[in-house]
Amino acid sequence: MKISGAKIVIETLIEQGCDTIFGYPGGQVIDLFDELYNARDRIKHILSAHEQGAAHAADGYARVTGKTGVVIATSGPGATNLVTGIATAYLDSVPMVAITGNVSCDLIGRDSFQEVDIVGVTMPITKHNFIVKNIYELADTIRTAFKIAKSGRQGPVLVDIPKDIQTAVCEFEADRQPVIPYPLTFVPEDKLLKAAEMINSCERPYIYFGGGVISGKASGQVTALADKIDAPMGCSLMGLSAVPDDNPKFLGMQGMHGHYAASVAEDEADLVIALGVRFSDRATGNNSRYAKNFKIIHIDIDGAELHKNIAADLAIRGDIKDAAERLISMVEEKKHPQWSERISQLREEEKKRTAAAYRKIEGKLCPYDIIDIISSHAGDDVIVATDVGQHQMWTAQRYPLKRTRSFITSGGLGTMGYGLGAAIGASLATGRKAVLFTGDGSFGMNLCELATAVSQNTPVVIVIMNNNVLGMVHQWQELFFEKHYSGTVLDRKTDFVKLAEAFGAKGGRACSNEELEKLAAEAFACDGPFVIDCPVDSSELVLPMLPPNGSIDEIITEVR
Repeated sequence: MKISGAKIVIETLIEQGCDTIFGYPGGQVIDLFDELYNARDRIKHILSAHEQGAAHAADGYARVTGKTGVVIATSGPGATNLVTGIATAYLDSVPMVAITGNVSCDLIGRDSFQEVDIVGVTMPITKHNFIVKNIYELADTIRTAFKIAKSGRQGPVLVDIPKDIQTAVCEFEADRQPVIPYPLTFVPEDKLLKAAEMINSCERPYIYFGGGVISGKASGQVTALADKIDAPMGCSLMGLSAVPDDNPKFLGMQGMHGHYAASVAEDEADLVIALGVRFSDRATGNNSRYAKNFKIIHIDIDGAELHKNIAADLAIRGDIKDAAERLISMVEEKKHPQWSERISQLREEEKKRTAAAYRKIEGKLCPYDIIDIISSHAGDDVIVATDVGQHQMWTAQRYPLKRTRSFITSGGLGTMGYGLGAAIGASLATGRKAVLFTGDGSFGMNLCELATAVSQNTPVVIVIMNNNVLGMVHQWQELFFEKHYSGTVLDRKTDFVKLAEAFGAKGGRACSNEELEKLAAEAFACDGPFVIDCPVDSSELVLPMLPPNGSIDEIITEVR
């Protein structure tokens, strides 16, 4: 049967298991949207307020489900508005297929209305991208896009489809086979034997894991390995939720704003087993000082990450789950009582330093109190999203995450305005309630997506830590730029409660813990979006903090 290219796109998406598309219509994708209408009983379209919000929603959908998120936009500004969302997914290894329309093939290169070379624009921020100029290649191109997005180190793929390819017709035959990613790279036995030998001979092992453990579905294997070799664990920002926060061996996030115990424990270890991490600058600080005291075993699915930022003593390319599973059977079961005692000391030291770092300010809320109160009302099943800034780090440090894939944030790109779209996508994907921790600066970036949350009646609790500054840059200016607060004092008069009501949502302001308790109870009982405005003093800092390019001996835990 001959069908149009637009119909081929929709039928192929359904064939690949796509049940939800996020996007925004336009002239060069109107044929696709017509076919979406015809297939509305088989595939859902969520209309965003802005294409960037749609990209973040597809990203959030992918992070919490493990499936490939799909976003669609028209040519020109529609396509370029996806760029930040695509880059966010790329830096955090999130599987996504972005579909854009373009002008007809005969108009490409003529500066036609709303023409942009989106393939050229996105080449550095996608795993691969395509422009389809032959309708007979359309279905297989989309199938290949899904396969690439989910293979190896996952990430976004863009498919650009000119208008005339959407309207052309050809024979179409559905492929009933599920998407099978390219085969994983399995670790050679001799490499694992060498790793086991290093682990068996060490006295102070430490496991440092990242987002690769989540995407590789290796949480159980990592915790089993930690138990067998008696190793404490810490993680990167992207590794949060891989291990429940109450696991007795888990010390939390480490790095620039990580837990004191986790960062110091890694520095004092004699062997670090790094799993699915890329050793970013925010995790290591000064590279010449990092790893001065310990050896490194680095295992990652992406061979390009091995030795890229930090040289490892043993670098292994391969599937994390496979490697950890086999390694468990090779290593000796050990106890390290002196090391365990030192870890206990570090935990106690962290408690003292944390208590000294924050204080009560009349009429303002303490960031940790906000997180504690919200989490006590949220329950373990909630999805936690953040924007980017101080609130992001406070949440990463404090929120008690119990379930894998329950924490979504922009780690690599650090995208302000990411959170609301992502929370909407995650909630719609799962039917679960989401809570978004954001700042007044970040929320202002994409607050138009509140319209999407209201129109979809999405159960998102939006907690704004409102300090009237761009908090993280403001903090750097305070500590390292002689308090020259250039461009970071917002001086805005936005009433977020009235704003919520104007969008059709509910909202309230809490200036005390008691008021926040009442609003939190109301918010989590609400079926739709609810905004809570929480005044926070601009002098509050995210601590601990390693200075930029600093080392563990320069850690800042208290500034007054």
